[in-house]
Amino acid sequence: MIDVRELVDYFASINVDFYCGVPDSQLSSFCDYVEENCENIITANEGNAVGLASGYYLASGKYPVVYLQNSGLGNIVNPVTSLTHEKVYSIPIIYVIGWRGQPGVHDEPQHIKQGAITLELLETLDISYTIISKETSFDDLKSSFEDSFRDMLSQGKSVAFVVSKGSFEDYKIEKTNSNTMTREEAIQTVTDFLSEDDMVVSTTGKSSRELFEYREAKGQGHGNDFLTVGSMGHSSSIALGVALNTDSKVFCFDGDGAILMHMGSLAIAGSRKPDNFYHIMFNNSAHESVGGLPTIMCDMDISSIVLGCGYNNAYNASNIDELKEVLPKFVEDNGPVFLNIDVDISSRKDLGRPTTTPVENKNEFIKKLRG
Repeated sequence: MIDVRELVDYFASINVDFYCGVPDSQLSSFCDYVEENCENIITANEGNAVGLASGYYLASGKYPVVYLQNSGLGNIVNPVTSLTHEKVYSIPIIYVIGWRGQPGVHDEPQHIKQGAITLELLETLDISYTIISKETSFDDLKSSFEDSFRDMLSQGKSVAFVVSKGSFEDYKIEKTNSNTMTREEAIQTVTDFLSEDDMVVSTTGKSSRELFEYREAKGQGHGNDFLTVGSMGHSSSIALGVALNTDSKVFCFDGDGAILMHMGSLAIAGSRKPDNFYHIMFNNSAHESVGGLPTIMCDMDISSIVLGCGYNNAYNASNIDELKEVLPKFVEDNGPVFLNIDVDISSRKDLGRPTTTPVENKNEFIKKLRG
């Protein structure tokens, strides 16, 4: 196992001291340490991080580190192939990649395909890699870097550390905010207010897990809900596609990190103006599902942004009483409308995962939606 302090100290010794990326649960120790001790920018998405790192290299001449979950490889394909690649601008970047869905390691269904093609994709992108596992020592890692990576970087090539589950020793920082309402409480309150004809598209991470468990507890079934277990940042686009093709009211249960990842979707929804589109952001200003590091949502006026994108109205609730008061107005308004709900950074330790497969969930949703 690797002590992240030792790794970051080594990077500092070779003049590598800038970090950016999107947090990942398998990299949580690494991400927590660089957030607390280094120059670190948590970006909106992984492609954003590659652009930022490129600008840093152009200005400083030093190698940047970009961290991401392997699911984010899709977001970096364009800037890697058309910006940083040695046949274009030849900008060297050190990648630290959490390997979800690693073959032979149990993981959730949304990670299986990406996990299987991770190494092949890096090879296709001409990014040399070494795998960090539980058995990897710091000396092993250092040798990989010294024996080949440093020379590759000097030639303008990018390199990657692909990190298996449990490869980093624990390091955690405390993450809190001042909100009093939990996301689970907010999801339950909103769900109780919906009719049996209202459809829900819920975002990646714990929001979908909490919705699934509440439906189970109420014995309601899951036909009204499409659980977006992967494709972070695209739930609102899925919900918009549904809303434009049904008379039912469609509610998107979104997260602040997901909205930031692909904010252009707000403008598309606002421009199309479906009157049955209801967009809810459960806002803890954090990537809570993958460790709790902050987003920049707390620094933004999201209400002004969505109104500027063409939404008809924007509502806010900061506690359970405000939420109960605003829900009737929100639901009766003509879409597209937006509701920001401020929630705590927390979730139950025993929170489960959906017990149905994604295909089973899709089929139930289609049956309800088209029936």
